[in-house]
Amino acid sequence: MGITRSSASRLRAGSVVAAAAALVLSAAAGASAFAAPSGPAAPADGSAGRSAAGPASAVSAYGPAQVPLGISRLAQGPGHDIAITIDDGPDPRWTPQVLQVLRENHVKATFCMIGTRAQQYPDLVRAVAAEGHSLCDHSVDHDVTMDHKPVAYQRQQIIDGKSMIEQAAPGVAVRYYRAPGGAFTPDSRAIAAASGMRPLGWSVDPKDWSRPGLPAIVATVEGSLPAQPTVLFHDGGGDRSETVAALKEYLPWLTARGYTFTFPKLATP
Repeated sequence: MGITRSSASRLRAGSVVAAAAALVLSAAAGASAFAAPSGPAAPADGSAGRSAAGPASAVSAYGPAQVPLGISRLAQGPGHDIAITIDDGPDPRWTPQVLQVLRENHVKATFCMIGTRAQQYPDLVRAVAAEGHSLCDHSVDHDVTMDHKPVAYQRQQIIDGKSMIEQAAPGVAVRYYRAPGGAFTPDSRAIAAASGMRPLGWSVDPKDWSRPGLPAIVATVEGSLPAQPTVLFHDGGGDRSETVAALKEYLPWLTARGYTFTFPKLATP
């Protein structure tokens, strides 16, 4: 049977529709392939790591952890060891005084530095490193509310803080990250660990930042010490004359009791 004029018209129309449909499907597939992310998509509010999966999901988002995720509160060493940590500097008045006391007592400490302060006083960062002390990132500007803020903000505070310290003392490793106020989140720990920094806490806090008086500081740090303690002091953020005086008493006291001064643990636990 031959094809009539009306049949031919219908065939041509069907071919046009089929071709158009194929073009639409092809374009959709191409757009989908172009838009597909290379990794897990982050929520718009920046809360990529705040999920029920906890730290493990955060690590996959930020890269593999280079050091343990757990917060280090123990001093390195086999037994009668102690780690002294100094926060919130560097400070042009108090950091040199703290360094002098440490030097006189042959003690190496860990200095947890604020990025903007390191940027402002790079000579002090280099002086701390040159005397063999360990460096710790204490965020860009010590925002004690950062644990309530989006993950993107936490990441910026951690990574930029580390970079500022490294720029002040090129070639010196920043091995720890201490959250402002000790307020870690699963995400901040994962970000730090993926950047090669062990999350750092403490086990003894004399609250010297509040200037409670020399007797109160000494009573706390000379009290019942836990095994392999990590002790928190401050060389920035205000008048630290009480801290300097306490260190002058405390370090010889520890030496007389056979303590070995070391750094906080980098390995598990």
